[in-house]
Amino acid sequence: MPEQIDAAAALKGVARIEATARARSRWYVRYLWMFAGWQLIVVPAVLLWHGMVGALVSACANAVVVMGLSLFTVRQPVMPRGYARVHLRVIGAWTAAYAVALVLGFLVFADSVAFAAAAALVCALPAAATAWREGRAA
Repeated sequence: MPEQIDAAAALKGVARIEATARARSRWYVRYLWMFAGWQLIVVPAVLLWHGMVGALVSACANAVVVMGLSLFTVRQPVMPRGYARVHLRVIGAWTAAYAVALVLGFLVFADSVAFAAAAALVCALPAAATAWREGRAA
């Protein structure tokens, strides 16, 4: 009988640790929503604001946001299960979307506000879809 009590106590302890770890890993969902939101700002800025000033302001703002998100990431005590694989997939999909958006935006759809808005949505989609999926799983 004492073994059963000890086993039950151990299982409760494991469940408590798992619940804490799961709650603390929800930061990644917030990170992804922030990244997706930033795409809605930076992509139109890069595509529509031409010249040296536009490039400089966009690059500096992007560097500040990326550094802030990176600092936010390294300060988190818990990484979600499968974080590296999921994050590499998100960043890979975003990179492809961003590269296509820039090429088309500069070569085919120059100064098109409609294209800049659509490109921003497409660039935000990988992070937003993953945030939605991870939020439901957590």
